[in-house]
Amino acid sequence: MTKIIGLTGGIGSGKTTIANYFKSKGIPVYIADDEAKNILQTKEVQLEIRTVFGNTVFSDDKVDKNKLAEFVFSNPEKLKILNSIIHPKVKNHFDNWVEKQQNFPFVIKEAAILFESGSYKLCDKIITIVVPLDERIQRVIHRDTTSYENVMRRINNQWTDEQRMSKSDYIIYNSDLEIAKKQANSILKILKNQ
Repeated sequence: MTKIIGLTGGIGSGKTTIANYFKSKGIPVYIADDEAKNILQTKEVQLEIRTVFGNTVFSDDKVDKNKLAEFVFSNPEKLKILNSIIHPKVKNHFDNWVEKQQNFPFVIKEAAILFESGSYKLCDKIITIVVPLDERIQRVIHRDTTSYENVMRRINNQWTDEQRMSKSDYIIYNSDLEIAKKQANSILKILKNQ
């Protein structure tokens, strides 16, 4: 049975960078956020989103991810509704993907809200990526060309590093990428020997 290793961390912690590093080592990696974005653009989900949130989160007849994010991250109830639409579909897709990875002893599931969504319960081990908060904020402002306030709204809807770390098996400190890669390699050795 293929084991599932959860990979998570707060926004701006470098999850995708570390996930891609694991991928470069031949480990199958599932990026939950990428699939959520794909699902968001399906006709069925767009209809649900329009029914629940109205036309304000649409641009050119497609869901505008920035408008949607701004809307839900300032309203926790709306965020719950959005998650209830998207997460079951991502879980379905992930389960089908895992079925195709049975030749591997383990796969990595990268998810920003692994804990918040409850999907951590399906993981055999969990890796959390940690970066000081001010560094994460600057990374996201620069990456998304967004405001400090928008970043903080998103951060405030996620678990803290301390909460994530308390439920994780491994921690990667990602302020320095080369050091983070060494930590990732050490974790891979442990996982391969289990």
